[in-house]
Amino acid sequence: MVSLTRTFSTASSLGYIPKQFTQQLKPSETFELLSELQRQNRLLETQLISTLDGCNDLLQIKQIHAHILRRGLDQSCYVLTKVIRTLTKINVPMDSYPRLVFEQVKYKNPFLWTALIRGYILQGHLKDSISLYCSMRREGIGPVSFTLSALFKACTEVLDVSLGQQIHAQTILLGGFTSDLYVGNTMIGMYAKCGFLGRSRKVFDEMPDRDLVSWTELIVAYANNGDMESAGGLFNELPLKDKVAWTAMVTGYVQNAKPREAIEYFERMQYAGVETDYVTLVGVISACAQLGVIKYANWVCEIAEGSGFGPINNVVVGSALIDMYSKCGSIDDAYKIFVGMKQRNVFSYSSMILGFAMHGRAHAAIQLFGDMVKTETKPNGVTFIGVLTACSHVGLVEQGRKLFASMEKCYDVSPSTDHYTCMVDLLGRAGRLGEALTMVEKMPVEPNGGVWGALLGACQIHQNPEIAQIAANHLFELEPDKIGNYIILSNIYASAGMWDDVSRVRRLLKMTGLKKNPGYSWLEGDRGVIHEFRAGDLTHPNSTEIQQALGDLLDRLQADGYQPNLRSVLYDVSDEEKKRILMTHSEKLALAFGLLTTSPGATVRIMKNLRICEDCHLFMCGASQVIGREIVVRDNMRFHHFQDGKCSCGNYW
Repeated sequence: MVSLTRTFSTASSLGYIPKQFTQQLKPSETFELLSELQRQNRLLETQLISTLDGCNDLLQIKQIHAHILRRGLDQSCYVLTKVIRTLTKINVPMDSYPRLVFEQVKYKNPFLWTALIRGYILQGHLKDSISLYCSMRREGIGPVSFTLSALFKACTEVLDVSLGQQIHAQTILLGGFTSDLYVGNTMIGMYAKCGFLGRSRKVFDEMPDRDLVSWTELIVAYANNGDMESAGGLFNELPLKDKVAWTAMVTGYVQNAKPREAIEYFERMQYAGVETDYVTLVGVISACAQLGVIKYANWVCEIAEGSGFGPINNVVVGSALIDMYSKCGSIDDAYKIFVGMKQRNVFSYSSMILGFAMHGRAHAAIQLFGDMVKTETKPNGVTFIGVLTACSHVGLVEQGRKLFASMEKCYDVSPSTDHYTCMVDLLGRAGRLGEALTMVEKMPVEPNGGVWGALLGACQIHQNPEIAQIAANHLFELEPDKIGNYIILSNIYASAGMWDDVSRVRRLLKMTGLKKNPGYSWLEGDRGVIHEFRAGDLTHPNSTEIQQALGDLLDRLQADGYQPNLRSVLYDVSDEEKKRILMTHSEKLALAFGLLTTSPGATVRIMKNLRICEDCHLFMCGASQVIGREIVVRDNMRFHHFQDGKCSCGNYW
């Protein structure tokens, strides 16, 4: 094996100096001359590196390479490493020009090897990069930290933990990398993204030194794995918490649908005096959107303005605020943000179109889509999900068909399963279940759970047990652990009076061991406190007052002609028991509490985790008339604005 102490080429020859000239010089003068030549070469190398930084096309690089050759720097690993990295930047295939540059160097240093290895990795040629690394080792040249970190990142890209372990073994066999932060941090990320979080933690625990990247990398890994308890524990141990670490916690809780905790960490970040950037703001804005509480929405909007990231000038924050206000039930505030933005992009338009869609303002969504196209802002896949959803929520079947047909033809957007889900939902809600099933069966891509779920949901609306069974059979294969599919099918059979089939599905559900997620609703009380109500749960501290207010409201509604929709109770029990069950639905309990705790005339805003039932929908319509207030309910499908005895959905949901 070649000794690792080989002298690598790092600079050019110092040029030819005539022997008779050097013989005339004193030793000190010869040394000064050589030093000056070395200084000039270093200066030239620096100038060439700087010039290469600004190169963006192959012709420029070739011109500089020619200059390198003319100036005798053809063996300078320092300069030629930069040449290869610049060629990589403009996506020149490694096997052509970069490999030729590499092969012409007689004594290659680790950085030159690493540049070519990295190039192969970035171009997706992992096998070639590993082969090159093996050649490097056979020549007795040891890697540097950049070599190993590049290889670890490649293993991460292809999720090859076995190869990652072999590279890990190299760091141990070669030695000298135990305290290398760069290598350690990329190892943490590699194991985490390959699904081996325990090994990530072991690498972290064995690192003699850690920086903020080490801590944050593992915190993010726990968050991505849904383990916010471990993420929080690690965060609390972190000696110095910077903006990135705080943001990791905020966004981690958002990703795991824990908006209250995300907001709590953001508040702690504010109290700690840590500077906020737009990434943190987008995270906490998303948390407010999940929670759906207007007080927090206004609060975070003020913070964005005060931090210099207001929606007027920051298109990312502005788009997030549009989404937030839409999901908090204030579509007018969302539109004010949109109108006030100096710059709008496809995300701004898409957020506003989706906002109009979820509030049932289909014509406004379609109009805005037309305005967007006129500005030459090209719609993307999300834009079409928004406008197709808008059509679905009000039954604009033909308009939806035209938009769907225009996607690829006019805008070069290939329909995905999400777009087919929208179309199946559109046809299904309109009662065209046969057409919807045909579309699913003729899809050019394999239908996923979302597509079959849309068809099953439409069967529930129109009480079609035959097609429901077809959709459910596919869902039981695709999503065996999703309890909602079993419940919807059971409810469809119950609505049709097919109690034997109800029993069959319930036995099947029991065999799976899955537990039903209870329906619950929540709303904002005084000082922003969130109050949660579960169906049939009468344990709230104000339960007595809530029951009294609900009874009084029921009396007023019945005097106005309200009759409970008993079909909304999918149990084979007496009518009296059905009435009792209906009066303990979570959104009714939340409404009664809202009437007790909000100012007269104020809008009552309720969020619900499931689709609102027909009886509660009827109840809210009547309540909005007899109490003279607007009631806004956000269920898992859309918003319902109840006012003067009518709903914004036009009873189409």
